[in-house]
Order: sequence, then C-alpha cells, then structure tokens
Amino acid sequence: MQVQALDIKIEKADSEADIHSIAALASTIWNEYYVPFIGQPQIDYMLKTFQSFESIKQQINQGDCVYYTIQQNTNIIGYLAYKKAITELFLSKIYVVKEKRRIGIGKIALDFLTKQGRATKIKKITLTVNKDNSGSIAAYKKMGFVIDESIVTPIGLGFVMDDYKMSLNI
Repeated sequence: MQVQALDIKIEKADSEADIHSIAALASTIWNEYYVPFIGQPQIDYMLKTFQSFESIKQQINQGDCVYYTIQQNTNIIGYLAYKKAITELFLSKIYVVKEKRRIGIGKIALDFLTKQGRATKIKKITLTVNKDNSGSIAAYKKMGFVIDESIVTPIGLGFVMDDYKMSLNI
C-alpha cells in the first residue's frame, strides 16, 4: 500500500534484510521512547527476548506475527506487527522513529490494518498500551479506540507489562 501525501509505503517484511532493519529500528525506537515508562533494564530484556533478529524471525516463521515495514521515500522509518485470530486482529505494535511521529503515519498504518481486517472478516482491532504512555493512549482514543480493561502481564525475569487493553470495532 502506498499513500501519496507523505510518500508512505507499508510492505510485508519477508526477507532477512527486512528483519534486520526491524530489529535495529526496535532498538532505536524503544530506547528513545520507552525508557521513561518501563526503565532501561526492562527495555534491554524486551529487545533481546521479543525484538531481536532471532525473535522476530521466529515469530514470522511460526506464524505468530505478521510484520510490515513502514517506509517513507526509500527509508524504513517504522514497523508494525499483528496477530490475527478468527474475528479479531491484535495489533502488537506500530512503531515510528521519533522525528516522524505526530504527522499522521500511525493513522495511515491503522487505515492499512483496518482495510486488511475488513477484507478478511475481522470485526475488531485490539491492542495493549502502557498505562503511563498518555501520548499513545490519547492518539489511539483520537483514532476511535476505547479502553476495555486494565491488565498486568508477567513477561519474564520479574518484569511485567502494566497496560490498558484497547479496542476498535471495524
């Protein structure tokens, strides 16, 4: 999918080069944005466990997640991933580099996912967002998401994700 106004392309990540780009972006984005919410030790653990090249490749190969790169011109500026169930799409992540936030790329990515969901009979998009991440919560609410519940998920080594589960009917 290509959106002309910002020259954004969203393409399925299916090569090792794409996976390397996503893992490198994850390290950059998570360190520039999420440290205040969950701290450096948890960021390091999550990057190693969930967003390393090996972890992403395994998620893709096992069919756990579908990853896409978000490109502007010829530069990869972000990525997204989702898990699909029968009637629901769990948006695992939409991440964009700091200098490209707040210009509509998240909305473009959500529109892309909504079209994909509707084409495959998906009725709802769900996601989780850290309770302290007020900027992302406000952005998701602006796009029509509602908070469904508060959840705390252990992720290993004593770390937890203290999140809101949000949803959008499509």
